[in-house]
Amino acid sequence: MNIAVRVLLTLVLLISVGLVGYDMAVYYLYSPWTRDGRIRADVVTVAPDVSGYVTDLRVRSNQFVKKGDILFVVDQERYRLALANAEATVAARLAQYQMLQQQFERRSKLTLNLSITQEDLDNVHRQTDSARASHQQSLADRDLAALNLKRTEVRATVNGFVTNLNLVKGDYASPGKPVLALIDSDSYYVDAYLEETKIPQVKIGTPAVIKLMNGAPALQGSVEGVARGITDSDNHDGPELLDNVNPTFTWVRLAQRIPVRIRLTNIPPDVLVSAGMTCTVILQDGAHPQIGASAKRLLAAIRDWFTGETVASAQMSTPHTASRGL
Repeated sequence: MNIAVRVLLTLVLLISVGLVGYDMAVYYLYSPWTRDGRIRADVVTVAPDVSGYVTDLRVRSNQFVKKGDILFVVDQERYRLALANAEATVAARLAQYQMLQQQFERRSKLTLNLSITQEDLDNVHRQTDSARASHQQSLADRDLAALNLKRTEVRATVNGFVTNLNLVKGDYASPGKPVLALIDSDSYYVDAYLEETKIPQVKIGTPAVIKLMNGAPALQGSVEGVARGITDSDNHDGPELLDNVNPTFTWVRLAQRIPVRIRLTNIPPDVLVSAGMTCTVILQDGAHPQIGASAKRLLAAIRDWFTGETVASAQMSTPHTASRGL
């Protein structure tokens, strides 16, 4: 009897170990989770639209700014003078246009071919049209000068954080040259790099749990999309633009990692999220049983079987005892 019990316990132990190994293989190979996750965010590079010296810097590194806040101001004196000059040009050309318009109106009332010839009347008409066009051009130049003056105040285009600020007061700013970076605080998301063997379990809208490496409370999110292509490092175009296929093939092939974008739906207020952080991503739908679940079910079945055998033995022994008593 003791030998049979020992053999049975050994078999149960071996089967449990095998089931645990099977659960580990299934969980690590096919369950949709990964430790290779990154917090990402949209980065807006801020560049001035006009040139000049920076006369006023109103932000500091890592400061939060709202959309429309002034980040820095470029020297405005030259642009104020340009606007004043444009406004003076508008006034002069308006006066010229009004004078020619009045001349045309007066001469058009004269008797044609008696007091004025058709050629002179046409010339006055064309001069009036030219003056009107010059006036319109001066209005556009004035608006452009006003726009340049307005653009000397460089404002934030999104809500976000100023990062890695190297700009200082007195620097010369050139048009189109980035001078600082602004991280959009409303654009944080997660790129989870899942093995290709786990991609069949990924569905759009699947809830996700994001655990940061710093031990902060978990973030909540949902799958927003799956990348439809990654770079093939073994295939480069040849000199004739033909496929340059690697002639060697290794027996051990690592599963490619496919980026899965996850939109953050809930960030606890006391958790600091920074672009570039490492995180673990677990997709809740499609996850395989946890490690040891099969062994637990086996032990539960054996326990139920033994419990059932004990009850059955007790029920079978009850009639014999009663007959002996009789």
